[in-house]
Amino acid sequence: MLMTVLGFGCALVAGVVLAVFHISPVPPLHRLAVGYVAVFRNIPLLVWLVLFVFGLPEIGLLYPLFGTVTAAMALYWAAFICEAVRSGIRTVPPGQIEAARALGFGFSQLLRHLVLPQAVRSMVQPLGTVFIALTLNTSLAAAVGVRELTGETQFFTITYDIPIPAFAVTTAIYVLITLAGGLLTGRLERKLAFKR
Repeated sequence: MLMTVLGFGCALVAGVVLAVFHISPVPPLHRLAVGYVAVFRNIPLLVWLVLFVFGLPEIGLLYPLFGTVTAAMALYWAAFICEAVRSGIRTVPPGQIEAARALGFGFSQLLRHLVLPQAVRSMVQPLGTVFIALTLNTSLAAAVGVRELTGETQFFTITYDIPIPAFAVTTAIYVLITLAGGLLTGRLERKLAFKR
């Protein structure tokens, strides 16, 4: 749970920043965001975990294993959150943006007062999906030696030789976490929905 919460929180911050860069009128920022998303979305998460866990020490960067894996998760999922935020931004009617520009709104004012408050409504479901995917993908951390839920289950299975009950409990825990995430997302989406 700690890996999920920290990973998603950091990914959310980085993803929003990337989305702002992506729609920025400053070409270098736009290109940086496009390149970042293209690279991180097209390389599997397990490859990034291996690169971070075994590659960083090779260049003299030694960090705790848990922090390294959580950072890799956050950087990977930030690319997906960027796209979710961008898709939400696209739901804001262009006419409103043009009207705000005509009133003299700058880029940051436009984002803060018009675009992001409206875009949040359509971002909730995609962000909930990313949260669930990140939760399930924390299990990959076991492949690089982190004793998270799946890693603990493997250790328990080896120690006590009861794989079916151990993984049945682990499966139930994952289901509970993802169902809770889905229910929370649905409730938040209904709360933020426009009243028609």
